[in-house]
Amino acid sequence: MTIFKERLDEEYLTIAEVKEILADLEQERVLDEDREMRYELARAVEHANRFAELEPEEARELVEELVELEKVDEKTAYKIADLLPRDRDELRAVFAQERYSLSGDELDEILNLIAQYV
Repeated sequence: MTIFKERLDEEYLTIAEVKEILADLEQERVLDEDREMRYELARAVEHANRFAELEPEEARELVEELVELEKVDEKTAYKIADLLPRDRDELRAVFAQERYSLSGDELDEILNLIAQYV
């Protein structure tokens, strides 16, 4: 017997989108005096506020443009949109666990795309 619930759906989100969702949830908790905000939720809100650099719409656009490059899969595109690497070394670290590596020109193309949003 397991205590885990069945996973019904899975969706990737950027940290900016998570920040927006958590802000709505935090507002609901503030308005309802009977429900206090749990420690985990407070930490998640703090983390999202600290690390979300883009607006949710910008982050989603960046992910879509990265996926269109066909060199970046969806999961990696979301990771790039969250981390916003500034140079080739940081970007290579994102691709470190992939079975392929990108050329310098491909890395520069991705970095130029990121620079448009930062």
